[in-house]
This record gives sequence, C-alpha cells and structure tokens, in this order.
Amino acid sequence: MLKEIIVFVGRDAELKTLNSLYAKTDFQMLVLYGRRRVGKTALLSHFCKDKRTLFFTAEQKNDADNLRSFSRAIWRFFGEREDNPAFESWGTALGYIADHCPQDERTVFVFDEFPYAAMANPSLPSTLQIAIDHSFKSTNLMLALCGSNEGFMESEVLGYKSPLYGRRTSQIRLKPFDYRDSARLLAGHTAEEQVTYYATFGGTPYYLEQIDKSLTFAENVRRLMFDISGILYAEPQMLIRQELREPATYTSVLDAIGSGATNPKQIAERAGIDPATVSSYLAALTRLGLVTREVPFGEDPSRSRKGLYYLSDPFFAFWYRFVSPHIGAIEAGLGDAAAKIATQGEGLSTYVGSQFEGICRQWLINQARAGNLPFLPLEIGHWWGTDPSIRERVDIDVVAGNKMSGDLCVGECKYRSQFNESDAIQTLEHRATLIPGFERTHHILFMKGEPSRETWRKADNRQDLSIITLADVYTDIAEQ
Repeated sequence: MLKEIIVFVGRDAELKTLNSLYAKTDFQMLVLYGRRRVGKTALLSHFCKDKRTLFFTAEQKNDADNLRSFSRAIWRFFGEREDNPAFESWGTALGYIADHCPQDERTVFVFDEFPYAAMANPSLPSTLQIAIDHSFKSTNLMLALCGSNEGFMESEVLGYKSPLYGRRTSQIRLKPFDYRDSARLLAGHTAEEQVTYYATFGGTPYYLEQIDKSLTFAENVRRLMFDISGILYAEPQMLIRQELREPATYTSVLDAIGSGATNPKQIAERAGIDPATVSSYLAALTRLGLVTREVPFGEDPSRSRKGLYYLSDPFFAFWYRFVSPHIGAIEAGLGDAAAKIATQGEGLSTYVGSQFEGICRQWLINQARAGNLPFLPLEIGHWWGTDPSIRERVDIDVVAGNKMSGDLCVGECKYRSQFNESDAIQTLEHRATLIPGFERTHHILFMKGEPSRETWRKADNRQDLSIITLADVYTDIAEQ
C-alpha cells in the first residue's frame, strides 16, 4: 500500500510525462532509468494499472532463460497457452508483438531491467533497433525501456554509439524524493524528526519504506543499518558492486569523503590511491549521483579550481560517516554499541545540521519555482572564500542570485536550539559583502526553533531580512 502512496506523492511530474506520451497516437519510446530502489517499477506499475500492458521484467539469467520467460509473458498477454514453445529468437518475439497489437487500442510494452537481458545477449539492442525501425514504428505501441544499471542505460541505450541512439521520444532519470516528498511518506512525525529521518535515510522510496513508525529513530537505525541482517546494512556496497568495477577502490573513495575529505588531494591520500587517477573515480561516482562537485557560488564549474566533493545522497552520507567505520564491530556482534554512538551525542546533531543546509537550499528552489521570491534566481548554491578582514575562510550556507537583475539572496542555517541571533544576522550581512556584482541583497536566517521577539521585530521592520523556521520549511507539505 505504501508503494501506491509513493507514486501519488512523489511522481506527479513523471506521471504527467508518461500520460502525455500515452495520449499520442503513434509509436513512442520512453527510456526510464535510475539507480536501484528509487521506485522505477512502482512508477510504471501504477501508470499501467488501467492500461493494456505487456509487462516483462528480465532477470540475471542466461539468454535462453530470459527469452523463455519473455515468451511466456507474450503468450499470457495475448491470451495464448503459456506452455507454448518459446520463440526462436528475440527478433521473432518482438515481431510477434508488432503483428498482433491492435491498431484501435493503445498498447504499452514495458521491458523492465533491460540491462539484464542485454548483458546476457549483447546483440539485443541491435535486434530491438531493427524491430523499432521496421515494425514498431507503424504501430501505436508505447515502449518503455527501464533499467537500474545507470551506466549501461546511458552508454548502451542512450549513448551515441548505441544501436538504439535516436529512437527514444522521451527519457526520465528517476531520482530520489526531495525532503518534502520524503516527509509526506512519514506523516505523524514532527518537523524535527522529519529532518533527522531525511538526513539519515534520504529520499529513496525503498529505504523510507523500511522505517517502522512504531519504533523510535534510534531503534529503526539500529535494526536497519547496525545489524548484519539489517536490510540496509550492506546496501551501499551492493550498489557499488552492481554499477562499478573495482568496488574496493570506489568504497575507499566514498569512505574518504564520508570521513570529511573534500578536495581530490585529501581524498586520494585517505583512500590510498594515486592522485593522478582519483579524478576518474570521482567522475564515475558523480555520474552515479552519489557524489557532487561544488564550487563557490558565482564561479564557473568548468574552470574553477576550488571544486570540493561531497556525498550527495543523505543515506550514503550517513552510512559512510557512521556505519562504515564500525563494520568490524557490527560483524563482531557489537552493532548495538555502534548504533548508540551514531544516534546519540553531538556527532549526529552536527551531521543533521549539515544536511539541514541542503534542505534549506531545496526550500529556496521550491520558493523560486512557486514565484515566492522577490526575484528569479538563475543560480543557487553556497559560497566559501577568504574574508580579508580576518584572513580566514568563511562560508555562506545558502546563496541565490541573478546578475542580470542585480539581486542576491544569502542565508545562514542554524540548526541548534540556542545561539546569538543578532550576531548571526550581522555576520551574514558582512559575509554577503564578500560576493561582488550585485545591487540588492536579501538576507534569510534559517532557524531550528522560534526566534526572539527582538529578532521578529527586526525582520518586520526590514524588507531585506526574513526569518524562516523549521516549521516554515515543512509548512503545507501534507496538502501538496
């Protein structure tokens, strides 16, 4: 039942694309891909539930077994005996579909986990290309190729050298939910609990499904990640083994970033790899969506030498920071003790605070989309650089700007119960002056709790200052 909720909650834009393709009357080919557990099959299953659909899921089997299963799916779809002999070839099977699809009714053909079948039979992409060019294009078939192996889908289906290049009419790279859609799956929790869950489990639907709402946060984390039988205990390692060669090296790189290394030199040193090769590993992890390279706001990413690397998915950031260092202890049966270290104390608070910054940037993006900002930002990120007045590096957590209009927005994120609010505002105002090229600056103080009356009064009397609390960040989620 939760999977149904996930589709309705978080995939409105994707469903709109699917329905738009379905509404056309000619052949359409959708390529849907995204890493494992992100909800691709659930999305397609929901979309197809009231449509005439041939749905086939390939498995990690040899070619003959997959073709045999595909044949049974075809016989079943067309109302034939499932024990009919298997088709002699994929080409014959695809031709049968083209010949028997009615022209007066739209038919959806979902080929799920296409990479499994294609890796067992490398000629399958060419066979499918021939079927599309000579048979499918004259039908009203809607073909959806789906796969979890992102590298394969991008090179062997979408890539320029692929036989299938140019055949797609639409593509969707399905990503994890943002903090809002994730929160709507965990209704009943407070905003503070929502932040902690998102910082720990991220937005991958499958991970969120594992949360038992009758248990505390600490209990959920312990049973899912700090127990060798926990469903999410080995999840990152399985993903790396599925997607990448040299999984041990990639794991070392992720461990390095998870422990705080951010520039290539630091990462190479902690991972114990040649600095000359670290960029290739970082590039692969970036393509997979596990790592992101950030440069200071306003700099050209292709030219900046200040790029820093972070784990972009909260679940992986949590796992490599808190779980990976304790693998030995967990394997030795000391998972409970390791879980307490991860879920209690300042370590977790500091970590959640860093993830709160990302949530605030997401909030700003959502406000921009809704037209709720005083200007339309063309760039959103964060900034760091040297403050000449103190000769030290300083950061601005949230930055958005439009140089054409001359407008800048800067934000400071304070995920703590008590701090000097006046000092925080003054510091933000000063740091904003370190970003040149803007005529007007709007300041936002993001806070975990409610501000003092003095701070509210200050914001009420100024057009360039806003106070956004945690409650504001999570406002109206249930209604959207």
